[in-house]
Amino acid sequence: MARTPLSGTQHALRAGGYEAVIAGVGASLRTLTYAGRDLVVPFDADEMRPRHRGATLAPWPNRIVDGRYVFDGVEQQLALTEPARGHALHGLASWIEFMPVDKGASHVTLEAVIEAQKGYPWRVVVRTSFSLTSIGLVQSVTAVNESQHPAPWGTAAHPYLVAGAGHADDWTLELPAAQVLLASDRMVPAGLEDVTVDAERFDFRAPRRIGVAQLDHAFTGLDGDGDGTVTARLTDAAGSGVEMAWDAACPWVQVYTSDGPAGDPATRAAVAVEPMTCAPDAFNAASYPYDTGLVVLAPGGTATAQWRIAAIG
Repeated sequence: MARTPLSGTQHALRAGGYEAVIAGVGASLRTLTYAGRDLVVPFDADEMRPRHRGATLAPWPNRIVDGRYVFDGVEQQLALTEPARGHALHGLASWIEFMPVDKGASHVTLEAVIEAQKGYPWRVVVRTSFSLTSIGLVQSVTAVNESQHPAPWGTAAHPYLVAGAGHADDWTLELPAAQVLLASDRMVPAGLEDVTVDAERFDFRAPRRIGVAQLDHAFTGLDGDGDGTVTARLTDAAGSGVEMAWDAACPWVQVYTSDGPAGDPATRAAVAVEPMTCAPDAFNAASYPYDTGLVVLAPGGTATAQWRIAAIG
């Protein structure tokens, strides 16, 4: 019997000049290329996925501060999966093997169950579909609450986008976001501000070079098109690159410029653009004076979000 790679069962897709491989663990986007050019930072099949690179995040994205929240009058305590900061990070689905329920040459649908457990006492089925076409890779995520009580829910993508040669400093970012969520050193939300509070760092509504700006921030106040689709673009000096678009189910997006220690080859080698259905720490929505976007799934209820990654140039 063939040994399963560390990143799980591999699902190779191809269409219209695009090729992608989805790894079963975390329903992770392991590779995505167009005409042989990387659009995301890849990782090896037989490698434990680096951090959350390409993972599908559920039932919450980003962080729950101190792993603690109150929902429906009951205090819950999650395991602290970001021990350096003391938070519960990026949900419970990242290390679950998603199983295929439908597959073709250019598409695959995967499913996993988040079982009721300490800190999240609800059963939620997560189904995600990846489809390659001539306009890029489309992923949708649908949750179904199989519990007898309402459940808090959120999801997000976590791709590390690559514009081309060079590093984030050299690339141009277009991000149609009017507001930024400031945070403490522990990444605890510290207030929602207009991006003009520090325009050189946060305001990318008009495309411009990232330069030395360091970002690991959630943005909202997104400017979408007529159907609510929001598009962020990352391009190199020649104008080629990658775009990510997402639907109105994601009113928030986290942007991370992959900052790390000097000399680390991964430092600023990509820009993570993470459409999110809710804000950081959204399970504590009552603690904040703004709409965190928290979704509450009724018993038997569903919620769906969708995003697309495509080449530019």
